[in-house]
Amino acid sequence: MIPLLYGLLCFCVLGCGQLASGQADDGKRYICRAVPLSGDASCPVTLLPELNTGSQEEELRNTVMQLRETILQQKETISKQLGTINELTTKLSLCASATDDRNYKGGSWGKEKQNTMGDVPRDPNDTIDSLGKTMQGLKDRLENLEQQQMRANISGAAFPSEFRDLLQRRLGELEKQLLKKVSNLEEEKSMLSNATAAYRLKTESTLNALVERISELEKGGGDFKSPEMFKVSLPQRTNYLYGRITKSLPEMYAFTLCMWIKSSASPGIGTPFSYGVPGQANEIVLIEWGNNPIELLINDKVAQLPLEVRDGRWHHICVAWTTRDGQWEAYQDGGKLGTGDNLAAWHPIKPGGVIILGQEQDVVGGRFDAGQAFVGELSQVNIWDRVLKPAEIQSMANCSSYIPGNVISWLASNVEVFGRGAFKRPLEMCVERLPNA
Repeated sequence: MIPLLYGLLCFCVLGCGQLASGQADDGKRYICRAVPLSGDASCPVTLLPELNTGSQEEELRNTVMQLRETILQQKETISKQLGTINELTTKLSLCASATDDRNYKGGSWGKEKQNTMGDVPRDPNDTIDSLGKTMQGLKDRLENLEQQQMRANISGAAFPSEFRDLLQRRLGELEKQLLKKVSNLEEEKSMLSNATAAYRLKTESTLNALVERISELEKGGGDFKSPEMFKVSLPQRTNYLYGRITKSLPEMYAFTLCMWIKSSASPGIGTPFSYGVPGQANEIVLIEWGNNPIELLINDKVAQLPLEVRDGRWHHICVAWTTRDGQWEAYQDGGKLGTGDNLAAWHPIKPGGVIILGQEQDVVGGRFDAGQAFVGELSQVNIWDRVLKPAEIQSMANCSSYIPGNVISWLASNVEVFGRGAFKRPLEMCVERLPNA
């Protein structure tokens, strides 16, 4: 617009010069004025006061110099504003590259590349603060540019509206990108905090388990009078305290399961023994839950046993079963208290499963329910692949003899405990465990 004005002025000057040279000088000067189409074309022409040639040239020269100075100032303003846009664009690119170079390694921030921007911090909190300061700086620059525009308007220099709109759009885009970066960093910080907490909890749990296992191994050899003279203590009703027998069962067509048990939990002692195999988590289960009597489950079939051990004292119990007609027998403290049949008749016990002490398995080896957990102490859990004679069971119950199982024998090396609070401890002498002791 300014060059067009400059050209028009030059054209008028040249035209007036030609008019002055082509006509006789009558001592008067004329000025051209636009007349509207709807106006009166016969309106009188206003005469300019008489000017001499020297003052006219001086006035034209001053006008040209002012226009030239205005154009130079405008060019300088445009150059500064272009430089500001380039600087802001570079700033955003460096901010984005510095943020993308962050890597999360093992729950902690990895080493960063060289910070070429100079204001991207190494910590997410510092990054968010720095981006906020950068955005405030951009707003300050925009206000500065608007003040420059006002000064330019006052001095008569026109501020290009197209350039102002472009600058505002660019600043709007920068603000949106900075807000997006801040949101991403906050989300990344939250994820990092959760991952760090989970990793720390898992590490502490593993270290505690290792310390407990080492402590047990250090005390085990000297405190146990013999390999079978120990007990597993499960003092709380949780889904993470349990024991596990490292050996599994073969295929069996009969078995006898005996153990010493001590519990005062109410209601129900929980699940002292469970054996699960692939496809059947309740292959063999001994459980007492709620106010129900103790139940024996074989292949998910149920028989209620006339046993009562919820008095806080040691009791010796045995259950025997054979696939033939599904016959079963239940013993407590050496005496037979009940028999029955049709419990999973003609079903062989499947091999290759997992034996858990203190928890009922919903899947093989896991998915425990705290409501069905055993609370108390267990010892001398032995399994035979035959039905023991009543005399053999009675001799173990009255401390006359100890018969280890020929399939699963109670040895410290065969039993592992899991969970903070579960321990293997020395077992009382057999006579101290008798009901009348």
